[in-house]
Amino acid sequence: MKTYLIIFGSTGNLMYKKLLPAISSLIKKKLFPDDLHILAVARRDCTLEDYLEEAKEQATAEVDWEEISKRIDYFKMDINNVEHYQELAKKVGYKDTLKMIYLAVPPKLISPIAKGIYEGGLVKKGNIDERIVFEKPFGEDLQSAKEINQMLWSYFDEKQIYRIDHYLGKEMIQNILTVRFANRLFQESWSNHAIESVTLIAKESEGVLSRAAYYDKVGAIKDMVQSHLMQMAALIAMEDPISLNANDIRDQKVDAIKHLSFDQNYILGQYDGYLSAEGVEKNSHTETLFFGRAFIQTKRFEGVPFYFLTGKKLGEKCSEIIIKFKRGDYQDKLFASKEIPNNKLIIKIAPEDGIEFQMNTKSPGLDSFIEKASLDYCHACRAVGNLPEAYEKLLLDLYKGQTTLFARWDEIETAWKKVSEIDKKKGNMFNYQSYQDVKDKVNQDFKEDIL
Repeated sequence: MKTYLIIFGSTGNLMYKKLLPAISSLIKKKLFPDDLHILAVARRDCTLEDYLEEAKEQATAEVDWEEISKRIDYFKMDINNVEHYQELAKKVGYKDTLKMIYLAVPPKLISPIAKGIYEGGLVKKGNIDERIVFEKPFGEDLQSAKEINQMLWSYFDEKQIYRIDHYLGKEMIQNILTVRFANRLFQESWSNHAIESVTLIAKESEGVLSRAAYYDKVGAIKDMVQSHLMQMAALIAMEDPISLNANDIRDQKVDAIKHLSFDQNYILGQYDGYLSAEGVEKNSHTETLFFGRAFIQTKRFEGVPFYFLTGKKLGEKCSEIIIKFKRGDYQDKLFASKEIPNNKLIIKIAPEDGIEFQMNTKSPGLDSFIEKASLDYCHACRAVGNLPEAYEKLLLDLYKGQTTLFARWDEIETAWKKVSEIDKKKGNMFNYQSYQDVKDKVNQDFKEDIL
């Protein structure tokens, strides 16, 4: 069987900075087949040599250009011309071919390209060896997401559609299931019996940069809560799947999100300087920060608050999940005169990959003070610089037809329904200059030390 990776939008940053390095790495590791052929599709009129020269200038990660040049062709495409899709289909062939079609394009171009792919005969509806893959955002709200999905379903079956949220390709996101289900210590305590709270964090150090015009129409809730943070919450809160089969896992994730509801006590913020960014509307009320509390009404997690924090200009780029365990009645009686910190499990997703478990020990010396100690596992350290990029894992799963790390439509629909319940008019908007401002605001409004 011949194998084609066809990438629309091949002159964009995603191709140069993420996809080409990931493809090169998978070829080097011999995880892609020897007959893999790459078709770089774009609207620009240029030769393959010119394209490769530009790609070399733009790429910021290691790429084996000699190997890539053996496998790649450039195809100029007018996305509104069905004859061009027919030419592309002839070039690839119709039989015994695995086709992976990657739409590395803005959301507005997905519809005309999907139509052209189908009408031009590049993909036949129902053939699971002909796959279409595209990136979030999956719409700008529930209605637009439904419209995009209905459009896709008119040309492809759900089993042919691979929706990428690159967060799901990150090592420690994948590792959550292993931590939960391969360690009896945590499996036995993964409920409201032992867990006091869960905090999901996705902080960014930069502002909106060149995405200002897009971001101003979306904001932190739609950009991050609906996708990244909701996926993290689902993996933490889901019930035990009957197997590690993709659909069994995704069934449980959907069920967890269905049982999630935000309360109406939340904080919206804008960083100082946002309104002066090019592309942002004057007097914009778009939030660049969201802090909110949700509850997941299942027997396992009833009464446990899930705190969501995401925002721009928060001093550092950091994504992590903090699981705070309750103090036990017995230990409080036994050490009544001493302050006993809560145990915490911290799953570090970015920029470092790892797990930290905070436990209590006696301090060294003659006194009997209790102090916090950490068991800290650095996942990236073990890889000695060879930890795979999220896109490597996602491209490899795309090739293998493994769908666990790709978002199914009912996951997306349910997540959009949940964030649409957040009434931003009730939010408490404030301006912030630093992460400390945010911490002070959260602790003041929620009357507890959360961050």
